[in-house]
Amino acid sequence: MATFDNPFDPNRPLGKGCTCGRHASQAEHDEAVETSLAETIASEDKRYQSVVASAVMRAVFPQDATRRAFLTSVGASTALAALAQFFPLETATEVFAAPGPLEKKALKVGFIPITCATPIIMAHPMGYYAKQGLEVEVIKTAGWAVVRDKTINKEYDAAHMLSPMPLAITLGLGSQPIPFAVPAIENINGQGIALAVKHKDKRDPRQWKGFKFAIPFDYSNHNYLLRYYLAEHGIDPDNDVQLRVVPPPEMVANLRADNIDGFLAPDNICQRAIYDGVGFLHILSKEIWDGHPCCAFAASKEFITSAPNSYAALIRAIVDATAYSSKAENRKEIAEAIAPANYLNQPVTVIEQSLTGTFADGLGGVKRDPKRVDFDPFPWQSFAVWMLTQMKRWGQIKGEIDYKRIAEQVFLATDTAKLMTEMGLTPPATAYKSFSVMGKTFDPDKPEEYVASFAIKRSA
Repeated sequence: MATFDNPFDPNRPLGKGCTCGRHASQAEHDEAVETSLAETIASEDKRYQSVVASAVMRAVFPQDATRRAFLTSVGASTALAALAQFFPLETATEVFAAPGPLEKKALKVGFIPITCATPIIMAHPMGYYAKQGLEVEVIKTAGWAVVRDKTINKEYDAAHMLSPMPLAITLGLGSQPIPFAVPAIENINGQGIALAVKHKDKRDPRQWKGFKFAIPFDYSNHNYLLRYYLAEHGIDPDNDVQLRVVPPPEMVANLRADNIDGFLAPDNICQRAIYDGVGFLHILSKEIWDGHPCCAFAASKEFITSAPNSYAALIRAIVDATAYSSKAENRKEIAEAIAPANYLNQPVTVIEQSLTGTFADGLGGVKRDPKRVDFDPFPWQSFAVWMLTQMKRWGQIKGEIDYKRIAEQVFLATDTAKLMTEMGLTPPATAYKSFSVMGKTFDPDKPEEYVASFAIKRSA
């Protein structure tokens, strides 16, 4: 994620040249958004120092020309020392970085043992929660329905959830309606369709009539992406194949036992099927929709409002861990940290191949795709609108729905952008963007037209 500009660079204006005020122009801002996880400042302390120093420089030298002249004449280090004589930068940084008193330090966070939960999991062994003063117990959980129920019942304070789950919970789909929120996306991409080795000669989806596929949950992008992919190839997912909900940790065993023909699942599940010699990778999910969200960090609105400082500390930890996860050079270290039995319980090789993007495909080849999985915390509200269109398309939502109202109620882009800004990170200027799924452009301003455009659907 792009960081604040260096406030002591004489060639970088501090005026509001874009919507966020941190770039010379809107074009430069947009470029930063597009490469949002390219880099982070090395440490949290430096990020906060940059935020404070930038604010002071902007106040002392509101005119770019004056600031540039000053920095050119004395140099950045002298400028910083001079400012420090008149303004306590170190003290201000400490005050800025210090969170409010935590309402609750000991927290329980549930997760499913898949690579999608990487930031939530690695934040524990790598100290990101402790850095925020939290004592977090990350609890491995059997399946998504269990995660949902334990979070609703307040056994978990927050949880790793599939991105559509908080939308479904808020709408009362599959459970009682309870306001839930998504302050951070855990991962983008990072899924794939794997088939049993006996189907190596059936690479055309139009040959899959009668197949049995596993998905992790009804309210999942796995379900929606698989349905989308099948329908685009003329396969009706409700009539031509069987879709079964199977917890991800049980999918490989079911493939081995010939209970299913394939699945759309997290990368480490696909990779484990290949590692065990029972499956092969048909397609990466990013080949269906590059940049799609998968899992999210979720909490009830009740927790957020009753423990706002603890909630903010959690999000800071998650955003920091996500930023670290986004760097390719950190992936091997992370794989070793999350592979043990109390986390993913997978061979390090399986996790490493999933995270680094250099992997066996089960067909005798080795593929390289560093963006096989990536990590970007920003909860784009256009993602939520797309998920709602698929819920409508497949009959999970009946009747009229105010897409953007629900999206903005659940996906907390404004709150997350504020926290990111406070941490010295650059959030996008808007919470909505268009994107393409299998070559078809999605416009978040026209959700009903999008639903109506599909030949295969359940909605009226």
